[in-house]
Amino acid sequence: MDLLKKYFPELKQKQLLQFELMQELYLDWNSKINLVSRKDTEHLLERHILHSLALAKFKHFKKDSWTLDIGTGGGFPGLPLAVIYPKANFHLVDSIAKKIMVVHEIAKALNLENVRAEQSRVENLEGSYHYIVSRAVASTTKLLDWTKHLALRNNTEYLFLKGGDLTEELKPLGFKATIKNISEYYKLDFYETKKIVWIKH
Repeated sequence: MDLLKKYFPELKQKQLLQFELMQELYLDWNSKINLVSRKDTEHLLERHILHSLALAKFKHFKKDSWTLDIGTGGGFPGLPLAVIYPKANFHLVDSIAKKIMVVHEIAKALNLENVRAEQSRVENLEGSYHYIVSRAVASTTKLLDWTKHLALRNNTEYLFLKGGDLTEELKPLGFKATIKNISEYYKLDFYETKKIVWIKH
């Protein structure tokens, strides 16, 4: 928890306890269902929870807003963001039923009433969202294409967690995308090549 306290000193005691429990729950569930790489479990806080929370360093998720987490897998970045922003709403979607089952169980154990977990393909979703987030799911152009029917007119923000050289991937977008190096937030080797791609629709 020291890393969390270092980078998020404003966290309340309740939130710190939620993150502690979150770690325990992931370690337990990961022994039954492969949510994160086995070799990554000892780095769960640094490589998964903190990585998700980089979005909270970049953007304040407004009260009563709705965020869609595409291909959430084991619940990243949606669940950590839901802890940080209890007054915002998060819809976590994945096509794999057993992963969504785990996300639902973890959200329930953490008393996260602002989380909705659903097994679905994003193309089949309806409605609209203030924010659309994802972590290492697909190329930026694919993510935009899959979710264009879910965007509010001129008022949806996309925040994608990415890694490596994005020059070719973002070329079709021209100047629409802003890139933020996560190493500006966290002085940890793991984040040297990690980035946030932000696009305002």
